[in-house]
Amino acid sequence: MPPATQALLGINVLVYFAGGYSGMNLHEFMLWPPGGMDSHFAPWQIVTYAFLHGSFAHIFFNMFGLYMFGGEIERLFGSRFFLWFYLASVVSAAVTHLVVTGMMGSPPVPMVGASGGVYGLILAYGIYFPNRRIVLLIPPIPMPARVFVIVFAAIELGLGVLQPGGSVAHFAHLGGMLGGFLMIQYRRGRFPFGKK
Repeated sequence: MPPATQALLGINVLVYFAGGYSGMNLHEFMLWPPGGMDSHFAPWQIVTYAFLHGSFAHIFFNMFGLYMFGGEIERLFGSRFFLWFYLASVVSAAVTHLVVTGMMGSPPVPMVGASGGVYGLILAYGIYFPNRRIVLLIPPIPMPARVFVIVFAAIELGLGVLQPGGSVAHFAHLGGMLGGFLMIQYRRGRFPFGKK
């Protein structure tokens, strides 16, 4: 496994167990919506939330996705750009979540989890390896990576619209894909300041 993917996996697992067993209060590192007298929002939260997880199942599935897609994308991008790509997906997921939940008037609850970064990696995998076969865990259906990405994006959009107040930040997942897409366009030199 390439070094940046290993480091992200290690940091996430370390923070999860440190928070669970050390009694540390990680409240100020979750992503809180800004505004209002009781706002706990701080700028660093648009990054730090992505290293916190609410349960073992939450971190397991996120780290499984990071393991499954991260190594291949890091080998393609190189470790430095891979980290910038992942960070952009995380930040884009946070901003999208805050904007959409603010517009929908959702209750001011914090968000945690690496899903935004992982969904950015899923999008990159589908773009760069569109014909690779991926098997869903539940149900175990094999499909090309590009179909996998389209199916996941459609599910997230549908659930985000139908369950706006649910416990899963569906629009953050879509925001992670948006950040990943923009970084891919930058890598391809589609912006005036992009790589050539």
